[in-house]
Order: sequence, then structure tokens, then C-alpha cells
Amino acid sequence: MSKKIQLLILISLVAFSLFGNSLRIEKSKDVMSYSLINVVGKKVEQPLLVTVTDENGQPVENIAVTFEIVSAKANDYKIENEIVLTDENGNAKTYFTLGSKKGKYKCSARIQNDLYKNDIVYFELEARDSRWIFFLITGVLGGLGLFLLGMGMMSDGMQKATGNKMRKILSALTKNRVIGLAVGAFVTMIIQSSSATTVMLVSFVQAELMTFAQSLGVILGADIGTTITAQLIAFKFTDYALMMIAVGFILKVFVKKQSLKNLGESILGFGILFFGMHIMSKAMYPLRSYEGFINLLLRLENPLLGVLVGALFTGLIQSSSAFTGIVIVLASQGLLSLEAGIPLIFGSNIGTCITAGLASIHTSRDAKRVAIAHVIFKVTGVALFIFWIPTYADFIRSISPGADAVMTDIAARSAFVPRQIANAHTIFNVGFGLIFLPFTTIFAALIFKIFPKKKFETGIKPKIKHLDEKVIATPSLAIDLAKSEVLRMIKISKRMLNAAIKPFFDKKEQPDEIYPNISLLEGITMRENKIDFLEERVLEYLVKIQRKDLNDEQTNEIYVMMSSVNDIESIADIIDKNIVPLIEKKLSLKDDFSEKGKEEILAYHIKVSKQISRLEDAFKKLSISEAIKILEKEEKYTKLESEYRNSHLQRVTDELSKSVATHRIHMELMDLMKQINVYTSNIAKTIITSVSKKQ
Repeated sequence: MSKKIQLLILISLVAFSLFGNSLRIEKSKDVMSYSLINVVGKKVEQPLLVTVTDENGQPVENIAVTFEIVSAKANDYKIENEIVLTDENGNAKTYFTLGSKKGKYKCSARIQNDLYKNDIVYFELEARDSRWIFFLITGVLGGLGLFLLGMGMMSDGMQKATGNKMRKILSALTKNRVIGLAVGAFVTMIIQSSSATTVMLVSFVQAELMTFAQSLGVILGADIGTTITAQLIAFKFTDYALMMIAVGFILKVFVKKQSLKNLGESILGFGILFFGMHIMSKAMYPLRSYEGFINLLLRLENPLLGVLVGALFTGLIQSSSAFTGIVIVLASQGLLSLEAGIPLIFGSNIGTCITAGLASIHTSRDAKRVAIAHVIFKVTGVALFIFWIPTYADFIRSISPGADAVMTDIAARSAFVPRQIANAHTIFNVGFGLIFLPFTTIFAALIFKIFPKKKFETGIKPKIKHLDEKVIATPSLAIDLAKSEVLRMIKISKRMLNAAIKPFFDKKEQPDEIYPNISLLEGITMRENKIDFLEERVLEYLVKIQRKDLNDEQTNEIYVMMSSVNDIESIADIIDKNIVPLIEKKLSLKDDFSEKGKEEILAYHIKVSKQISRLEDAFKKLSISEAIKILEKEEKYTKLESEYRNSHLQRVTDELSKSVATHRIHMELMDLMKQINVYTSNIAKTIITSVSKKQ
């Protein structure tokens, strides 16, 4: 034994003789944590520091403290000083150099008298691989990737299983703002994506299935529905993630029934989501005692900084649920306080608006208003709450588990803060929705002022109004948009037919009914070009949808549209290429139709126009009853055309001058309208055949 150690022990024995058995040793409060992160083979920056006190809690000087290893992963560790005398503050410290192997190293510090209680304390140090930062980053990014993949699979599975029903519920039950709020919450809760619901809303407004004002209540409801995801994440289902993956895989791969396959995809996605969270949580564990990172997170208690970080990160990954998951993972490691978590959640509510904003690009002005409303709602709500975060945090603690616990210890924070953050997220969105719901009409008026209707501009060109490439991944929505575009084609052809009959009875040049800056005949040609343009674009769009995973109902709808588009284009061709040239022939004649002939032509024109109106109703709802009515009327009108033909021929036989002069034009015009009647019945037959298959 060296003389130095002998001297230290002698001094210590003198001190023990003065203080008797009243001494105790404890870890110094000056060191925050002893579960330290260090690289293998490196000296630990934080010392092993203990304090020795007497029975009154006063520090004791010159007490020998022995530091020694209890367990180690490698034998090449080093303790700088094994025996250290306490200083005037009762402190004794030494430094530890880790061995060459990663893992746990356990040390002890003991007073040189083992007869008394409280004479030993333990330190645990963790040696990390020298590449631990690389593994942390890849673990977080990989876990986040799995989380987003799982979220997408879960949402896709639910949309496949319930997408058609959800879109029907949304489009049918949103006239009342309170019902719209409830429907928005329900649909988002089922499909687990507020972004998907908002994109759906943009599509419905774009397809004119819903007005802009009706969408506002649903937006507020969607924000409530998305909080269910945060609540599920806070339940910590990570232990059952692999079980869910197994169950979901079996249902998706081995079960033949499509509805169960879709359910399996959702369960599989749910499991992958939680497995991704487990990987992120494991990767972030070293950060629990990484002082630089902890200090960074403490700065997020600044509300404005927290909101900014939350908004930017959510906008980057385009998923508020994913960012909420990350926040809850950080909280589960004890790294986040509730005061830091709330601004991040507020920021994620703003960041999620980016998805709706991207979905509204190249859409109608009403659809753009949906995205603007989303932004205004979120920003206004956060602005109202941000100044009350400390009070709001206290309220959340009072109604959440662990409200009375002292939330300073890492273990306490990791146990209770995740649930508190989830509750803060839910209560914010529910309260926000209920507060704003009565004022949706005022907000609608405000947004119309910010983004008013466009005034009519000359220079009309064919353009797509409803189709959106971004929603092809969700076939149920894409089909709705295509249907709206086909309905637009039907409306255009009806306007063409209504316009084409006028010049036969009035020789004056007339302006177009909708666009007064062009003539009536120019309007017919312009619309025929539109229908040609739309036919090509709609068919391309439908082919792209066909490449997706479709159910039988969706396949039938696409078949109906493809067939109908060709027939509508044929109707437009008849009007522009056959009826319009007859107008010029008619105007070149000095004679007019006979009075009886005029009555017959106008009467038949009205009936054919009504057929197109019936077609519009039948196509909109894919209604068999309306389609059958078209067929019944087609048969009736065919007989009527035959009667009118015989009546006209009789007038020609009687040598009525007007009937003879206009004979060819009269007969050809009636025949062309009869052909239009036949094309409408062809579409009706397609609807009946398709819907009958579905039933």
C-alpha cells in the first residue's frame, strides 16, 4: 500500500472518530444524471461526484471515498483516483474512462467504514458505439419512414373498405353545419387522416358536389377526428406492434374476401405505424441524458419557437399525425415537458394546412377557398390559445392522469406527459371547433372577400375544370371528379342543342347566351371544341384510374363513363357538323317553314332537349329508374318523329309551297334530332346494364 493511500486512510479515520456513525454518502445534486452517454474507450466528461454529510445534512471534510468498478463489459476501463478525500463542501469526485466494448458499466462510491447504513452509492454509465449519432439519426429516420408507411397503409385500407360510403356520407350530410362537424370528425376518425378528408373536401367542392360554405363545418370536424390518432399513439401499443403486423399480413395475403383484405391492410399499417414508433423511441433513448439536446428542447417552451418548429416539421413530412407521434415519443423518453409539447402540437395544426394547399393547386376558386379556410381557422385558433399555454397546461394536468405528480423527474415525465399532450391536442381541436362553428357563415363571407369570384374574361379556351391528377391514388374521389367532368360535357351538349335551333326561326345574328362577346354560332363551335378536348382528357384520366386497385362498383362506373363520353361527343358532332351547316342552307332560302312545320320542329326539339336533361339526372345518380324513363321516351319520341314525318310529307304532297321549299332541311333536321335521341338512349342502356350488374 502506497504512503499516499495510507495517509488518506489515516486522515479519514481521524474524521470518522470525530463524527461517529452519523455519516452518509449520496450522489451530488450538482450532477443531473448518471445514466451518461459516452463513446467506448473515451474518458467520461462528467465526473463521478458524491457528497458526504453528517446527521444534520452538513458537508464533512476529509472523509475517504473509495471508487471501484462493480461490473464492466471490458477490463480495459480506468478509474482516475480510486480513493478521494472529501473537500470543504463534502464532495469527492473522480473520472472514469470506459472500456473498449459498448454496454453498461457499473461503479460504486463507498465510505471507508462498512459498518454503517447509507455508506455506498452506485453509478451506471453506458458506453456507446463511436457511431452512435449515425445510428440515432438512421433509427429516427427509419422509424419515421415506417410510421408514415404504416399511416399511409392504414388510411388506404380504410378508404378502400369505406371510401365509397365515406364520400357518400360527406356529400349527403353536410348541409347542416353541426351535422357537418360530426360527419367530418367521424370520417376522419375512420380513415385516420385529416389531410385525406380535406383533400376529399377540395375534390367535392371542385366537383360541385358540395358548396364552399358547407365544407367549413366539415373542416372543423376533421380537425377533431385526427386527434384520435394522437390518443391511440399515447396508449403505447408498441408492445403489440408485431402481433398487429402478423394479423394484418395474414388477412391481407391469405384471405380471399376483399373487405377482409382491406381490413388486414389497415391492421398491418397500424402495426407498422407502432413498430416505427418503437424504433424511434429506442433510437432516441440515448438523448435522455444528452445535455445539449435537453437544453435545445427546453428552449421549445418558448411558445413562438415551438409553434414555428412544429409547423415547419409537419409541413416537411406532410402529416400532423406523424409529427404528433414524434412529439409523444420524445415525451415518453422524458425529454419534453407539457409546456414544450403544447406549442409543438399547435404548430403541427398549422403545418398540416400545407397538404390541403397543395391539393388546391390548379383547382376551382371554390376549392382554393377550402384550403384558405383551413389556414385561417388553424392560425386564428393557435393565435387565441398561444398566450394561455401555462394556464392551459395546468388545466390539462388537472384533468389528466398523474396530475398531482411532481413532473421534474424523467421517469415521471415519461409516464404522464405523453397522455397529457394527447389530451391537450384533443381538447384544443374540440374547443376550437365548437367556438368557431357558429361563425362559419361570417368566415365564408370573409374568405369570399379575400378570394372573390373572377370576372368573365374574353378569349374562351377549352380547359379542365374538375379532374385532378393528385387524387388518382384515391379512386373513389377520382371517379367523382371524372363524373363531374362528364356531367359538364352533358350540360355543354344541351346548351349547344338549345342554341342550334334558334337561327332556324330568327335570321338576325344573335350573341351567345353565356358569352355575349361571341356570336351564337361561334359559341356552338367553341363548345364542340370543348367537348372534343374533354373527351380526350376524361378518357386519359379514366385509363389512369383503371390501373389502380378497383372494386366491381368502381369498375362499372368507369365503364359507364367511357362509353358515355363517346356518345356525348357524337351528339356534339351532330350539332356542330350537321345541324349548323343546315342553318346556313336555311338562311339562304327565301322561304320559311310552314306554321305546322315550325310547331312540329319546335315540339320535337323540346322533347329531345328533355331527354338530355333526363340523361343528366340519370347519370348523376346512376339511376335505373331515370334511365328506363329515357328508353320509354325514346320509343315514344321515335313514333312521334314518324308521325311528324308523315304529316310533313302530306303537306309536300299537297304542294304547300313552304313545305316543298324547306323539305330537305326539315327532313334532315328532324332526322338529326332523332339521332341525338338515339344516342341519349344508348347512354341510358349502358347505365341500366352497369347498375344491374352491381345489384
